Amino acid sequence: MNQSFDIAVVGATGTVGETIVQILEERNFPVADLHLLASSESAGHSVPFRGKNVRVREVDEFDFSKVQLVFFAAGPAVTLSFAAKARAGGCAIIDLSGALPAAQAPQVVPEANAQVLAGLPKPLQISSPSPSATALAVVLAPLRGLLDIQRVNVTACLAVSAQGREAVSELARQTTALLNLHPLETSFFDRQMAFNLLAQVGKPDAQGHVPLEKRLVTELREVLAMPALKVSVTCIQAPVFFGDSFSVAVQLAGPVDLDAVNAALEAAESIELVEAGDYPTAVGDAVGQDVVYVGRVRHAVDDTSELNFWMTSDNVRKGAALNAVQLAELLIKDIL
Repeated sequence: MNQSFDIAVVGATGTVGETIVQILEERNFPVADLHLLASSESAGHSVPFRGKNVRVREVDEFDFSKVQLVFFAAGPAVTLSFAAKARAGGCAIIDLSGALPAAQAPQVVPEANAQVLAGLPKPLQISSPSPSATALAVVLAPLRGLLDIQRVNVTACLAVSAQGREAVSELARQTTALLNLHPLETSFFDRQMAFNLLAQVGKPDAQGHVPLEKRLVTELREVLAMPALKVSVTCIQAPVFFGDSFSVAVQLAGPVDLDAVNAALEAAESIELVEAGDYPTAVGDAVGQDVVYVGRVRHAVDDTSELNFWMTSDNVRKGAALNAVQLAELLIKDIL
């Protein structure tokens, strides 16, 4: 393809926004003009791209008719503030915030449901799911035709980077303070994060569920095209900067053939199956990588109809930025 595209990245100074820019360069995405956008507080910063430093400008002042595609990599409020303006400018939207309703911007993971892109009205609007839902969809998608999945139970151990730079900075400060025997200060988190596990990520509703847990359930059902799938999720905050890890239990209608499961996982392009007797970790394996790592594939202790496994993924790269860029590659190849 010789055609190139004018691209905008909203939230360009955040961890996900910067990684999107990095991956666009790594994958030689056909970018003509790259427009990096952020709030007034971040405007004026620069982000490297193809040997140059691209200046970040205020999103409030941007004319979206200048671009064919925009990534929304900031929070939901930003997407809701500017998505209509982007649509009016005629550009396609890839939203990573979860702000847009599914009827307006379907959730898509290329390895699981790329077919939904066909027939969407223009200007195209699609959503890249939460990093947790993306990673889980990548692993469960190749098992859909093999197993009669009844229920999925997930304990998600999430990196603090899921909550942005402020959370990363606080974990770093707390870790340094404790190692140097200094008093611990909390600001972003309501209690000690360093060397600790927190039982929830965000503020729970009246039923005790946090927004990220409910979002993961909704997105996983949509991406897998299994609206009746029963999904139980507990998201805990782990003292890890980058890389999410998951303990997964899949309840099936009948006994599982572990050899067939391992073969399906081994054949999947975006999965790295770790050999029996070993297991992957976020820091040692997943961070900086473009695949989801899976290990400890086994039956439940007393139920051959339950499949258990461990998985880990780079939440910023694979779970967010790479998925969004892969969606953009599909759009420019077949649709835009």
